[in-house]
Amino acid sequence: MNINTPSALCIEQLSYAYSGKIALDQVSFSIQPGECTLLLGPNGAGKSTLFSLITRLYDSREGQISLCGYDIKRQTRLALAKLGVVFQQSTLDMDLTVMQNLLYHTALHGIARKVALPRIQQELERLNMFERRFEKIRQLNGGHRRRVEIARALLHKPALLLLDEPTVGLDVPSRLAIVDYVHQLAMEENLAVLWASHLIDEIFPDDHLVVLSKGCIKAKGTVTEVLAATECASIKEAFYNLTQGESS
Repeated sequence: MNINTPSALCIEQLSYAYSGKIALDQVSFSIQPGECTLLLGPNGAGKSTLFSLITRLYDSREGQISLCGYDIKRQTRLALAKLGVVFQQSTLDMDLTVMQNLLYHTALHGIARKVALPRIQQELERLNMFERRFEKIRQLNGGHRRRVEIARALLHKPALLLLDEPTVGLDVPSRLAIVDYVHQLAMEENLAVLWASHLIDEIFPDDHLVVLSKGCIKAKGTVTEVLAATECASIKEAFYNLTQGESS
């Protein structure tokens, strides 16, 4: 990586509290272009709070978040333009077709229709969904809806893709297909990915990890580095030890 290229995401000393209860405590990490980082943590660890701060659904008072060098508070529009998001809960319009949902998204980003149509075709073809572009969202199963949401998140060519537990509730083949696709995308498109999960089998050997528990980072680094630091033989064992067996 060029030393002058800013991190796709840089979080420094980020803290947040709800009514006096700490949700995040001095969280710091960064993600480089082309890296797939798994944000691991049990329920209540602070993963959703972190995503809400990155996407500006919440406003942080302590710490700093920057996307591709743009401060998310001072340069909000420029920063968020670099971001693609797939939330845990679906945000597709169930009564619109796949194509209508995607065209609406590109219109919101000011992308001309003549530019939008080939982009939509490209993303849907990569996800084997182009033949279903005229079907309404409610006609699709959970796995196919997730594919549409991933396609939508990529249409404006973001530098960072946020995925908030996108495979929850999916059958195993659908889940593994999405995991494989996102990892391939990061490698081929030099896309940075932050994937919130509590499922160990979604981790690839070359991934980076951030293990979050009770609002604090317990470990971060490559899979190899986390295993070495925890002196564990597997990520499952390391995760259990780091989170002290908390329910996920």
